[in-house]
Amino acid sequence: MEGIFSVKSDTYSFGVLVLELISGSKISSPHLTMDFPNLIARAWSLWKDGNAEDFVDSIILESYPISEFLLCIHAGLLCVQEDPSARPFMSSVVAMLENETTARPTPKQPAYFVPRNYMAEGTRQDANKSVNSMSLTTLQGR
Repeated sequence: MEGIFSVKSDTYSFGVLVLELISGSKISSPHLTMDFPNLIARAWSLWKDGNAEDFVDSIILESYPISEFLLCIHAGLLCVQEDPSARPFMSSVVAMLENETTARPTPKQPAYFVPRNYMAEGTRQDANKSVNSMSLTTLQGR
């Protein structure tokens, strides 16, 4: 994303909301592992690996058929695609969610996606450390 607001920005936000509801986690939940730096990366990785059902919150998993959850994940991933022009219009998302037979394009890589193992192994041990510096200026009169 390039900081440009458009109609597709709302579509992106809707996709994030859908993914948060299905997973039961926030977009930047602290319990995500280093393999998944954010919720979108986790959803995308599981989707690509064919394990999207693992993304569904276990509390709601038994409430509805898995096909409905997979449909919501699919719609959510379409809404958060990196290219705003590839994101569907909200009318298409509504049609997709109302009718399981509506044609659904394959989602492309989402915005802000960081691939699995995005940090080199050697730097992981230092990931919880930060280096801070400060400079002081002392003003003195002449």
